[in-house]
Amino acid sequence: MKELLSDIGLVGLGVMGQSLALNMESKGLRVSVYNYIPEVTASFMAGRAAGRRFFAADSYSALVASLARPRKVFLMVTAGNAVDQVISALAPLLDAGDIIIDGGNSHFPDTSRRMEELEKRGLLYVGTGVSGGEEGALKGPSMMPGGSVAAWPHVKEIFQALSAKAPDGTPCCDWVGPGGAGHFVKMVHNGIEYGDIQLICECYQIMRDGLGMSPQEMQAVFASWNQGDLDSYLIGITADILSKKEADGTYLLDSVLDAAGQKGTGKWTVESALDEGEPLSLIGEAVFARCLSAKKEERVAASSVLKGPQCSMPAGEGFLEQLRLALLSAKIISYAQGFSLLKTASVRYDWHLSLGTIAGLWRGGCIIRSVFLDRIKAAFEQQPALDNLMLDPYFAGILATGQESMRKVLGAALSAGIPVPALSAALSYYDGYRCPRLGTNLLQAQRDYFGAHTYERTDRPRGEHFHTEWK
Repeated sequence: MKELLSDIGLVGLGVMGQSLALNMESKGLRVSVYNYIPEVTASFMAGRAAGRRFFAADSYSALVASLARPRKVFLMVTAGNAVDQVISALAPLLDAGDIIIDGGNSHFPDTSRRMEELEKRGLLYVGTGVSGGEEGALKGPSMMPGGSVAAWPHVKEIFQALSAKAPDGTPCCDWVGPGGAGHFVKMVHNGIEYGDIQLICECYQIMRDGLGMSPQEMQAVFASWNQGDLDSYLIGITADILSKKEADGTYLLDSVLDAAGQKGTGKWTVESALDEGEPLSLIGEAVFARCLSAKKEERVAASSVLKGPQCSMPAGEGFLEQLRLALLSAKIISYAQGFSLLKTASVRYDWHLSLGTIAGLWRGGCIIRSVFLDRIKAAFEQQPALDNLMLDPYFAGILATGQESMRKVLGAALSAGIPVPALSAALSYYDGYRCPRLGTNLLQAQRDYFGAHTYERTDRPRGEHFHTEWK
């Protein structure tokens, strides 16, 4: 009797790993699973996997022996050293043409390094971003694969079957590019997610502290916003969160501590922007806002020492509409920064990223999914060489009126002493990008004064440099 081999192996049975394994099996695949803690594997097999097409491996060698060729092993383990340790254990057991897939949040330089090392041994390597959390992994995530190009034909059908589907039925998964391209795109996705969340939180605080709105009133606003241009997963869950009550009838959100956590992908995005010279100011402020929130005890102590204004904010439907337009405009600016970073990195690393395709991958399954992304996809498909998303006619049209709303909202928030770092960064970037002559001519003169760094002149061709003895 011919031995029954599995279509794919999965290492790591945490919450995401179990959900992805169940997703694989639901698509008709036989899946071999392994976890370094045997009890975790046993619990999975006796519970959620019971009676389904799974094989429980008790070692890496047993896992490899159970797989059809070319063998495909999907890793869902913690990013960092754990990935290298698993690869070190697996690689000697695999043959030329076999494929290792990293579905964790690995840093893209690590993915590039691992691909190069494994390709020297005849193995193929895929680093794929997987976004959507536990529910996405189970029902269909957004997937952003990159790495060894030769691996794609062998995993394409599986990946696109696992992934979420956009409203038009297109799989939210396609090949991104070589090396660490897939994990870079996922990193930028997470950075944009940081920005989206911070912008929503600032609007929430304006409503709560500036307008004195109740959770019920705020829930109604976010629910209405979720029916238009701001229709998105994050706006939707915000409405859900605002409606959640505890057993005693109080709103749960009021009891949640205002000290934010983070896992590092937002920081990586900002570090990459600094490396590329890209002004990712809004996402940077979103990361720093989380850092500031973590200083809870310091902030409480400072609140009794540092004085602020005693101004109230304008209320009414008119201001709420301005707030909606300000959020929409800032969201456009955040994505403009993120896609500019993708474009710059694509050139540096020779990835040939398709920005329209990437926007399409994010339309379903992932945390930043929204109707908004259809417009971004169309913008880059119509103008692949578009310098900045804000220059697309559709988005420029929104910003023409939205920038006025940002100014009014920011003026009111700053006058009331409500911190709005991401909204402020959005407007500063917008004004900086549209300004034909910045004040940095003085900066260049200062640099030349104290360090003889030279400067260019407005009346001479670019590339000619001059130095002056200023004193």
